Amino acid sequence: MNSTVCDEYLASCCIFARDAGRLIMTYFEGNLNTRKKGDNSPVTDADVAANALIVNALHLISPQIPVVAEEDDVLAADGHETFWLVDPLDGTRSFVRGEPEFTVNIGLICNQKPVLGVIYVPATGILYHGVTGKGAFREGGQGQAVPISVRKPADDGLVVVKSRSHPSEATTAFLSTLKVKEMIPGSSSVKFCQVAEGAADIYPRFGRTMEWDTAAGHAILDAAGGRVVNVDGSPFLYGKAGYENPPFIAYGG
Repeated sequence: MNSTVCDEYLASCCIFARDAGRLIMTYFEGNLNTRKKGDNSPVTDADVAANALIVNALHLISPQIPVVAEEDDVLAADGHETFWLVDPLDGTRSFVRGEPEFTVNIGLICNQKPVLGVIYVPATGILYHGVTGKGAFREGGQGQAVPISVRKPADDGLVVVKSRSHPSEATTAFLSTLKVKEMIPGSSSVKFCQVAEGAADIYPRFGRTMEWDTAAGHAILDAAGGRVVNVDGSPFLYGKAGYENPPFIAYGG
């Protein structure tokens, strides 16, 4: 994809993510209507409203690129080399519990690989973004972009981020093979960002995830010098049947 076009998309996606985050916070601070989806996962009015905002905005700036979003009934990117992946409110369980660890995720896929990612944390106003080959950045509430990068693991052990809402025996078994100094539980895609900014070394995930859960974080981590792979070390690719992910490991330096 043309570098200039990618930069233009990134600037727009940062705006869309912030707009969606402000909308989500109006629900977080007020009455919340929650129900169960077909897979028994929770969905709220905030998920649906943010989904519509982002999808409509992406259609305006890139009508030729299909959008695959978590709260859409039709996931129509089959056969397309380039498509958007959107999770309008990642960490819904945390959101429903009144915890501030939820995010807005927008990722762009080209030829099965993430090339652009934006993750916004509405409760803190922190924005992460990255374009593969052009670096990753963290912006605070004042909007100043600071470059981020992965770190080399310390000799005394790894700092691991893991899912708070989705623990698994497979993750525990994998971690038992490593020299672990600290484990940090968390919700949402911000775990990718913790590895990308050098606050953690590794994020293993053996439970079920969907492509919209990982695309933005994967892109940011790649741009920061890290990588995401399947558990056998092979490339972690997108556009899979049903947009469902296998287990993966996200590495820092």
